[in-house]
Amino acid sequence: MKTVPNATLQRYPLYLKALRRLKDNGRSKIMSNELAEYVNIKPTTIRRDFSLIGSLGKQGYGYDIQYLIDTFSNQLGMNFDEKIILIGAGNLGRAILNYNRWNNVVGEIVCAFDKEPDKCRDLTVPVYNIDDLKEYMPEGCRIAILCIPSGVQETVDSLCQCGIKGIVDFSNEHFTAPEGVHVRYIDVVSSIQELVFETNSMQ
Repeated sequence: MKTVPNATLQRYPLYLKALRRLKDNGRSKIMSNELAEYVNIKPTTIRRDFSLIGSLGKQGYGYDIQYLIDTFSNQLGMNFDEKIILIGAGNLGRAILNYNRWNNVVGEIVCAFDKEPDKCRDLTVPVYNIDDLKEYMPEGCRIAILCIPSGVQETVDSLCQCGIKGIVDFSNEHFTAPEGVHVRYIDVVSSIQELVFETNSMQ
């Protein structure tokens, strides 16, 4: 596989989501111009993105949807059955549970952990006490979404001890993670600041 630019890597999940939905709807083949309508990306961009991981289709014939899904899974290392846990089931955690953009892409949130699980009702997944993290950690789980306002470092330490290798961080506390644990920081305020700067610079 050729070196894939970051911009292309960011588009792959969109392709995968569309392809898996197409498969669920009974489709077996797709043309690049048809896929372009689903994902709102130019057909030329799609063909270029696909070419980076091999010869995936024939001109005039289209792409085999299952073959595309298998290729992305095998060559890009994407696990569609990834078990994800949510840490913190407050307002933000609830919003993330209701946000299904990753459907058909990387897996699903299978459970949540909170300091006060008894107050976390009417959720779509089981909620356990954060103190019982080791006991209820799903087997094979590697990814955690962090939505807690305090005690972050202690929680991260516990997560890493339980085998977590990737953290999506929505907290507002600084923390460190051991080598080999990947962290993605989601800072809405910084994103807004960047957008304001970009908008003002265009005036």
